[in-house]
Amino acid sequence: MNQLRLISIIILLLLSNFCFASNNSDTTLIKSHLTVLTKTPKFRTYQNVDQLNQTANYIKSVFEKYADSVYFQEYEVNGQTYKNVICSFGTANKKRIIVGAHYDSCGDQEGADDNASGVVGLLELARMLKGQKLNQRIDLVAFSLEEPPFFRTEFMGSYVHAKSLIDNKTEVYGMISLEMIGYFKDEKKSQSYPLGLLSLIYGNKGNYITLIKKFGAGQFTRKFCRTFKSAKTIRTKKFAGPPALPGIDFSDHLNYWNFGFSALMLTDTSFFRNKNYHKPTDTMETLDIARMSKVIDGVFASLIKL
Repeated sequence: MNQLRLISIIILLLLSNFCFASNNSDTTLIKSHLTVLTKTPKFRTYQNVDQLNQTANYIKSVFEKYADSVYFQEYEVNGQTYKNVICSFGTANKKRIIVGAHYDSCGDQEGADDNASGVVGLLELARMLKGQKLNQRIDLVAFSLEEPPFFRTEFMGSYVHAKSLIDNKTEVYGMISLEMIGYFKDEKKSQSYPLGLLSLIYGNKGNYITLIKKFGAGQFTRKFCRTFKSAKTIRTKKFAGPPALPGIDFSDHLNYWNFGFSALMLTDTSFFRNKNYHKPTDTMETLDIARMSKVIDGVFASLIKL
């Protein structure tokens, strides 16, 4: 009897560990995805359309392992075809949440933090969302053409996607942009700000993830920020300001703002912390995989609760 009880306990523990692991991001998979995305024959720039297509195909192949539906959203720019990669979960729900990240890079560099880190967040979220009971439909979208020369133009993949939601009268609860989520530093003065006085409020160490929203960002943004912080997976700070403040709209969420959606950005604050920004030194070896993993865990926990 004692032996049977012991076997039962062992089985329960194994099942418990399995369930727990499936609800947490995997640092080994994160490293593997980062390697595929950054260690490529060519850089992921708008000029290298063949490399962008290979990257899009990889993202799609991972999405297809887990999602209810997966497809390309194609559009043309200067005679070239570019692709957003979209997958969906909980498609029986009408209202949806968009989680997006761009997979192109700026110039001849690997673009590990900017923004392979955000894309890997999407890939891990896809794995973690499989089979989950959701209150909202969740669409994960990997965008093309976020970087210059297309930034702030109608050729951004996020502009194309946000406009399609309006055109199709899609009911959207809110949008989350994963923009550079892998760079952390514990040293003093490793964090700067658009206004120097902010260091008195937020500190001068780059050891946290930031939830960036604009004033009057809407119900979804308020609830997501509250839920993410309550998950306590990683040190988190929230920042709200006017869109005109430098850096606050420097990613794909700006197009959802422009179309009237409630949206926010999760970021390690980009060039205010990571001095490898838009440089050849932005490599996966500079990223903090452990804390990046905790960011992904926080997003997942929030999506499940919303």
